[in-house]
Amino acid sequence: MTQRHDGRSADQLRPVKIERGYPSAAPGSVLISMGQTMVLCTASVSDDVPPWMRGKGKGWVTAEYNMLPGSTSPRKQRDRKKVDGRTTEIQRLIGRSLRASIDLEKLGEASITVDCDVLRADGGTRTASITGGMVALIDAVASLRTEEGGPVEPFKEMIAAVSVGVVDGEPLLDLDYPEDSGASVDMNVIVTAEGRFVELQGSGEEATFSAEELARLIELGQQGAAELIVAQRAALSVSA
Repeated sequence: MTQRHDGRSADQLRPVKIERGYPSAAPGSVLISMGQTMVLCTASVSDDVPPWMRGKGKGWVTAEYNMLPGSTSPRKQRDRKKVDGRTTEIQRLIGRSLRASIDLEKLGEASITVDCDVLRADGGTRTASITGGMVALIDAVASLRTEEGGPVEPFKEMIAAVSVGVVDGEPLLDLDYPEDSGASVDMNVIVTAEGRFVELQGSGEEATFSAEELARLIELGQQGAAELIVAQRAALSVSA
């Protein structure tokens, strides 16, 4: 097995850091770093829900995603008028993933918006957004109270997300940008703490992949997500 360009083994995550309580007006605020990728995830609470959900006794969780101009080189233009298709697809993925962690009926008629702003992009920004957004969502829910004054406890289980891919014929965990840009196959794996899948997004880049390669990528994704859930729980055990 060849060593990766940054010295990692094929099944090794980049260094992960999850910092809660990053300065923000939002009740949930997390700065997540995975290698050189950095995303600020903030979770804001509203006592209203979208019009189509009013009166149903259920809450809502959604997400917005943005890459700041200085997150890439060359500079990324701001989305001032219309969100592009890639951004729309990513924020829908983040929202779907986070909703899988929560019982919307137990949340009650409240909405939580998780904003994921990429400060630095070096691969895996959408998966880092989901992993950091999960922690921000937990902190935001902790600010809510039931009518009796007790805590709202709507969570089903933790989720985390990680990228995997085939680079130079070898399945790898947690691709950085050089690896992602050269991958013949790339996939995003979103997994619960119990090892169940929320979503798999994978495709060949002018290439195909075998059932054996797919099985190995899924195995790597499950392993990486489990390690990230350990990091999430460790961050939550520290007072913000």
